[in-house]
Amino acid sequence: MTANPMLDPGRFKLGTFSTNCSSGMTPTKVPERWNNSWDNNLKLAKMLDAAGIDFMLPIARWIGYGGETDFHGGVLETMTWAAGLLAATERIAVFATIHTAANHPVVVAKQIATIDQIGHGRAGLNIVAGWNKPEYEALGLQLPDDHETRYGYAQEWFDVVRKLWSSPEHFDWDGQHFHLRRVKGDPAPVRGSVPIINAAGSPQGRGFATDNADFLFTPAIDLSRSTGEIAELKAQARAKGRSVDVLTFSHVICRPTEAEAQEFLHYTAVENADHEAVDNLVRLQFAHAHSFPHDLLAQIKHLFAMGHGGYPLVGTPDQVAEGILRLHRAGFAGTTLSFVDYVEEFPYFRDEVLPRLEAAGIRGGSVARRQPVVAE
Repeated sequence: MTANPMLDPGRFKLGTFSTNCSSGMTPTKVPERWNNSWDNNLKLAKMLDAAGIDFMLPIARWIGYGGETDFHGGVLETMTWAAGLLAATERIAVFATIHTAANHPVVVAKQIATIDQIGHGRAGLNIVAGWNKPEYEALGLQLPDDHETRYGYAQEWFDVVRKLWSSPEHFDWDGQHFHLRRVKGDPAPVRGSVPIINAAGSPQGRGFATDNADFLFTPAIDLSRSTGEIAELKAQARAKGRSVDVLTFSHVICRPTEAEAQEFLHYTAVENADHEAVDNLVRLQFAHAHSFPHDLLAQIKHLFAMGHGGYPLVGTPDQVAEGILRLHRAGFAGTTLSFVDYVEEFPYFRDEVLPRLEAAGIRGGSVARRQPVVAE
């Protein structure tokens, strides 16, 4: 099997986020905004793979956020997207993002096992318990008002998935939400499971993540606050006999000079922000999700216009590298990266920022993974 970069404990992990969605992470009207075509995703994946980037993480969306651009109105479905990228790459991990309410666990268990074979052990699963009420309504589903119900359903959903991956025999299941007869998960993932991501902000969500996930995904708004939260989350997991790392997400505008970076930020997120889409996104976060701290949300609307609330990495290669090092010092195990145009902007990040991170000692192992991989 091929090494899964998410299982390398001595390395600050870097990935990309939302490349399967129109406009990526930036609700902007500029013509340079991300075109989420399959060809662009494939080109980017091969570029990331060759550069030693660790993973690609998609967003599963079913309706957009409106505005002039209908931000995230165009979306490549994540399981089939991941299958195609795993078949076309050699080293990078690729996640599928799955809403528990919209996908049957027996089907998902089989799908993940299949794409993990395609990638020789490089698949991952990002579990979404649900928060976006308009999407539920679009699918004819009802979003429970309380987090206990959402995560209770998600827990049984994932219990079924794990049972399918671990049981060598057929079994019946009689739970609160699922009633199954003579089911069996054959095959299982290559290693018996895959890396699990879960984004969580509520106490119930963080309980679910520390019970089940390998990585909890959360925003980095105030790094002094993040340091304490990460320590608490790790302690919560240890008390359950588990180990959980914490990932965040960042938006990159890297240019030779700080003035050029700030000029592009103003152009994309101020002069040409899709304000209606931004307002809809922030309103939904307030109404139904706890992914962002509600006491900070109103203060960071500009971050949503820049990169969906991601940590700002704006400036020269030295400044961007220092920003990533600050995330590392705060205790994060890694971050996703978004760009206004991933294919056009990543090469400069690759050539200028990655060497600085490797020199700082937080990206050990990337050279080894650039050597030829032989699948067993």
